[in-house]
Amino acid sequence: MAELAIVIVNYNTRELLRECLHSIARGGSQRAPHIWVVDNASSDGSAAMVRDAFPDVRLIACDTNRGYAHANNLALRAIIDRHDAPDYTVLLNPDTIVPPGALDALVDALAGRPDAGMVGPRLLLRDGTLDLACRRLFPTPARAFAQLFGLARIFPRDRRFAGYNLTYLDPAITTEVDSVVGACMLVRTAIIREVGLLDEAFFMYGEDLDWAYRFKQYGWRVWYIAHVTIHHHKRAASSQRPIPTIRAFHDAMRIFYRKHYAATTPWPMHVLIEAGITLKEWISLGSNSLRPAARPRAGAAN
Repeated sequence: MAELAIVIVNYNTRELLRECLHSIARGGSQRAPHIWVVDNASSDGSAAMVRDAFPDVRLIACDTNRGYAHANNLALRAIIDRHDAPDYTVLLNPDTIVPPGALDALVDALAGRPDAGMVGPRLLLRDGTLDLACRRLFPTPARAFAQLFGLARIFPRDRRFAGYNLTYLDPAITTEVDSVVGACMLVRTAIIREVGLLDEAFFMYGEDLDWAYRFKQYGWRVWYIAHVTIHHHKRAASSQRPIPTIRAFHDAMRIFYRKHYAATTPWPMHVLIEAGITLKEWISLGSNSLRPAARPRAGAAN
């Protein structure tokens, strides 16, 4: 049976991390996976909880938070450096719940597609709706324009405007995509050596899109696997620091666009995209400043 490594990066989501690890132990995978938890300098006792409650988990406790990509790379580097590295590696968020057999089904889906290097499941949010990020096309300048200026939201069934989140497609259909999302992203471990680790220029957000982009540059296909469902709390860690999160989100948009598209984008469109990202960031920061302080959620990490 092919071996599986699971990498979970945690930041102040102790109780959600506990639930995630319990869900894996209850049968998320029958492969006795090698589980790595990288704690990004949490202040809520997450690292101590893992040591006490899950002694078989490989824990990396960071002294400082240097970002999601950096933390994943700490575990990924340790995995690919092993002479007996597992066949498959999955990046998994701590705010996910893995139903019995879900990870094994993802492995089977990837194993059955020899030309694929990456797959992801259907991710469902707490209200049962689809996490739109779980199946995406790349944010080309045209798609970025449609997203930034609201055309994708106004015309969610129009392929011209809604290509980024593929909202015109039935989520029950397995399909090839450009990218799945880092909340649950399964890859062939050997390809990590070929493509390289996550780009640490991305502090939070965007590193998954960039990784998928590089996988496809190397000729590997990416698939959304509709019959595999994983539940996603979403933004459990990022919501604790709303202003830095807003800035990191928009910085990721700039980094990805400038890295992959700016050099070939006509100047007028380039100006509109750069201005649109900045305008959207200002609007988000302004909206955040007008919101009342969030009340602590029952059961949330302290």
